[in-house]
Amino acid sequence: MKIMTLPCDGIGPEIMAATLQVVHAANDRFDLDMTFHEEQSGFESLKTHGVTLREEVLERARTGFDGVILGTQSHMDYPPVAEGGRNVSAGFRIGLDLYANVRPARSRDFLANKAPGMDLVIMREATEGFYPDRNMFKGVGEMMPDPDMALSVRKITRHGSMRICREAFKLAMQRDKKVAAIHKANSFLMTDGLFLECFREVAKDFPEVETEELIVDAFAALLVRKPETYDVVVATNFYGDILSDLASELSGSLGLAGSINANAETGLCCAQAQHGSAPDIAGRNVANPTSLILSAAMMLSWLGERRGVPKLMHAGKAITDAVDAVIDDPDKRTRDLGGSVNTDAFGQHVADALSRQAVAA
Repeated sequence: MKIMTLPCDGIGPEIMAATLQVVHAANDRFDLDMTFHEEQSGFESLKTHGVTLREEVLERARTGFDGVILGTQSHMDYPPVAEGGRNVSAGFRIGLDLYANVRPARSRDFLANKAPGMDLVIMREATEGFYPDRNMFKGVGEMMPDPDMALSVRKITRHGSMRICREAFKLAMQRDKKVAAIHKANSFLMTDGLFLECFREVAKDFPEVETEELIVDAFAALLVRKPETYDVVVATNFYGDILSDLASELSGSLGLAGSINANAETGLCCAQAQHGSAPDIAGRNVANPTSLILSAAMMLSWLGERRGVPKLMHAGKAITDAVDAVIDDPDKRTRDLGGSVNTDAFGQHVADALSRQAVAA
């Protein structure tokens, strides 16, 4: 099995190195036969190739690899697209049609959090919506007719809505059989109306699943008030982006939340941390690599489930359990969690815990 790695910008190279410590340990312990190939992206690629993400890298990921681990990007600091500043994350999502951005948020009793009992997964559609760099065949969905007016176009399709809703219901069948659809159809009558129409249509194929439809602003409040209520949450791109950050922060921290971008039909999957590139601490070996480590674990579990390979699923769960075992120990936490452990040392702690847990199993 071949895995492409792209460290990208800011703290990306550091958290990638720590993540690969853990993934290599899983590779050895579970005999996964994984090989790894690093590609340039972000500022490094811009300097070498004149663009932050080359089309040939996407083509190699599409045809020659089983999974991708993508580091953090400093997109806001890139030059304009015309000068090579391509959004790397969006490039993978659109270029590989990775429409399902899967973002779990889980509170841990042994860590401070603002949402006791939260254990949910937000299924975010990632290829259309309000995002102007991914909702047009040519050009972008933002324009300025004159210097004092800016317009933005939102795109919601039946195809995009049906497939993200179907993945949400399939996931709910493996969990507590509840799905909440997030919308603002009282204002966006056609676009959110179409999304809800698709949600209701898919729901007919899953009669065992309890459904709920919630206006986005009301759901944001309910997420704070009774976070333990929700299981699987499905949303269009913009809502899912904001709400997943809120859920992760309430459950502990963005730094503790994994994330994958996947396509159930093609089998492609990309692991990506939920947080940004944190350039202010880049190169200091102090970043918390938990999010990317958990994202890699999710990727292994996802590939194992889709391919019917139990050892991949076992490896994914073992990594997740190892992370929890490490951060349960205050002496092994990174600085953002009140500890003093460096990025590379944290990766080694998780790799060691993984080996011990795997032996015990």
